[in-house]
Parts: sequence; structure tokens; C-alpha cells
Amino acid sequence: MINIRAFEPSDFDAVAEIYQQGIDTGIATFQTSAKTWDEWDASLLPHSRLVATDQHNQVLAWAALSSVSNRCVYGGVAEVTIYVSTMAQGKGIGKLLLNALVIASEQAGIWSLKAGIFPQNIASIKLHESCGFRVLGIQEKLGKIDNRWQDVALLERRSKTVGVD
Repeated sequence: MINIRAFEPSDFDAVAEIYQQGIDTGIATFQTSAKTWDEWDASLLPHSRLVATDQHNQVLAWAALSSVSNRCVYGGVAEVTIYVSTMAQGKGIGKLLLNALVIASEQAGIWSLKAGIFPQNIASIKLHESCGFRVLGIQEKLGKIDNRWQDVALLERRSKTVGVD
């Protein structure tokens, strides 16, 4: 049984561990080590922070939103971050969590979700597409990892209920 619930500060150690697992793959982020609590908390919007837990309340995955700009015209646009623990991948947990994040984002007035995913992270791209995201294109050589350029696929999901007027 999987439970999707709001993130609680006591979840942070598990969240940071799952984040580090993603970092260790080399295909999840430009980040080289998990953020501290203060860095993590400051980088995300205060709403729409979710975790997926098992029947023992063990955190299996987490998702959150960050602002894309401090300009008021982008107030309804957010960037998605989602990480699934290595032991929980391939079980549909990411899809449950991402769909819940979409609902939470719309409840918070978000009309457009963005995602930047390394093109070789095919599982993440497919996950996002299964939740209504579409690939907009590829930004070439956006940044470096281990002194090698890395491209980023840009994805977007436009709400069908928020900002449609």
C-alpha cells in the first residue's frame, strides 16, 4: 500500500538520501551532493511538497515544486522535481506521486509545470509524458558534469483547469 502525503520536516533525512541516490546515477541533476535542509527548504515553494510512503511510513519517493522566476507574471509557473528511491523504481510509485503533485499544484493556482530532464534519463521522460507533460525540445550543452557538457530536455504540462480563461 502506497500513501501520498504532505512532506514533513522529519522526512528530510530520507528525502536527502533518495536525492543522493539520484545524484549518484549521474543522469538526474547537475547537483553533485544532496542539499542541506536550509538549502533544500529555500529552493522549493512552500506548498506542493509531497512524499510517497509505504505501510510502515518509510519514504519511497518525494516531489516538490520550485519557482521558475520571481517576476509576478510567472507566479503560476513552477518547475517539478521528483525522485524515487532505487528500491522503489519501476513500481508505479513515481506516477502516483507525480499525478498527486499535478493536483496539488493546481490547487495552489499553478497553470504550467516545467521539467528539465537529461535526455538519457528515459524513464523520467516517460514518467512525465505519462502524466501529461510534452517534450518541448532539447537545450544543448546547458551545463557541465565532470567537465563534460550535458544537454537537457525541456518538458511542459499545461493545466486544463487553472488559467484556462
